[in-house]
Amino acid sequence: MTRFVFITGGVVSSLGKGIASAALGALLQARGYSVRLRKLDPYLNVDPGTMSPYQHGEVYVTDDGAETDLDLGHYERFTGVAANRLDNATTGKIYAEVIAKERRGDYLGATVQVIPHITDAIKDVVLRESSSFDFVLVEIGGTVGDIEGLPFLEAIRQLGNELSPARSMFVHLTLVPYIPSAGELKTKPTQHSVKELLNVGIQPQMLICRCDRSIPDNERRKIASFCNVRTEAVIPALDVTTIYDVPISYHDAGMDREVLRHFGLPHENEPDLTRWRHIVETVRAPEGEVRIAVVGKYTNLLDSYKSLAEALAHGGIANKVKVQLDWVDSEVFEQPDSVQQLDGVHGILVPGGFGERGTMGKIAAVRFARERRVPFLGICFGMQMAVIEAARNLAGLHGASSTEFGPCEIPVVGLLTEWARGNDIERRRAGGDLGGTMRLGAFAARLAEGSLVREVYDGVMEISERHRHRYEVNIHYREALEATGLRFSGLSPDGVLPEIVEYPDHPWFIGVQYHPELKSKPFAPHPLFEGFIAAAVAQGRLV
Repeated sequence: MTRFVFITGGVVSSLGKGIASAALGALLQARGYSVRLRKLDPYLNVDPGTMSPYQHGEVYVTDDGAETDLDLGHYERFTGVAANRLDNATTGKIYAEVIAKERRGDYLGATVQVIPHITDAIKDVVLRESSSFDFVLVEIGGTVGDIEGLPFLEAIRQLGNELSPARSMFVHLTLVPYIPSAGELKTKPTQHSVKELLNVGIQPQMLICRCDRSIPDNERRKIASFCNVRTEAVIPALDVTTIYDVPISYHDAGMDREVLRHFGLPHENEPDLTRWRHIVETVRAPEGEVRIAVVGKYTNLLDSYKSLAEALAHGGIANKVKVQLDWVDSEVFEQPDSVQQLDGVHGILVPGGFGERGTMGKIAAVRFARERRVPFLGICFGMQMAVIEAARNLAGLHGASSTEFGPCEIPVVGLLTEWARGNDIERRRAGGDLGGTMRLGAFAARLAEGSLVREVYDGVMEISERHRHRYEVNIHYREALEATGLRFSGLSPDGVLPEIVEYPDHPWFIGVQYHPELKSKPFAPHPLFEGFIAAAVAQGRLV
């Protein structure tokens, strides 16, 4: 029997619903249950694929090519369960499906309305392919009281009635702020937030109270009394030194016990949190420290690189070191001699991005890493910049550029209009829609024998990694580029698309067209990040 836990948030945004959902999933797994996590987002975009990173943060991509909310990255990192396109739905996606049905005549002439048609579509998303899991955790994006979230709250209210309390539970995350001038924690915002939920017919059975200090027992009892929940179900959510301590912190506060108690399941035994305790101990007591410069375009909002930052931390965990990140806006390096700021770093990473802004700074960072023999990892756009740098500064192709920036004399990087996915051919056209038209999801790559990247991947011949890009390195320039020493060490199975480049005579220099950060987990660090940080540790011993 599948049980559903619905997680909502109130008072303010960014309290940590995604982390709370992921941590609960990890705790239930530690008790032997199977879990699946889903995210419902109230915004009107069909998916976050066309949204600015400054608006939404990173776009998380699944194996099946869905562009999703970044919280799905937390779900995967905490539980190891691969998400798919069924696990994230937006208002735009729901309405698009309903309108498509109306156009086909599926509603047999009925007047299409928010209730029941939109709410039924939302319920279908929640229930779809869920029967094989013990628990499905459903996070509702946004904040209770937002007008755009009302159809989602109505849908889960209906589901709560249809499933009965034996199969459904409502968890609400709120803020309990401390007012310094009064010297008190204030429970009123939580009370008002629960009242907002009650106005739409939802009574939460658990409250997760975000706060920066312990909540006294009398305040927990007060919250429980006014909000009609058990005192034991008022769970403090305190600040922690690493997000990987959150499952342990929530367990200590009784979260998983209360969830199991609600469903009438055994909850006396302790979960196996050994691997989480090991990770936290490693983070808290590193054996050294390395400094990595991340030269990107969206460094003003670090959520734009959420998976990247976590993957670098995972590399640090694997090597038992702390990874100190220097976030550098690539435009800074477009000033003369400014790239010398990279002196002393133990590794340089150039991540993905879109558009021409900041590209000269990224190319300058690539050149610095190549010439100064600093460990380098280029991801997606970062790999393309490494290829363009080699073309301009080593191969003498001074007009080399990407058609992403406009017509150019030597299109070393160009728009991909046709590619293979298994036995199928996918196509796009220049000037077409932007949404969902990139090369998205998992694609295979074959690794060259004797290459560094094959060694990094423990000698395997073929890998599968997640992609998100429109432009590709042009294979026709391979011969000219390899003559400079840049090796094409990974190609698509048909040999048409360059996937990986490296310099064999460099201590550690790899560029990849895909996004390895999307598959890294704290208990299973991605080999590229483990290898990159290991090279940075070695570099630190040299400087």
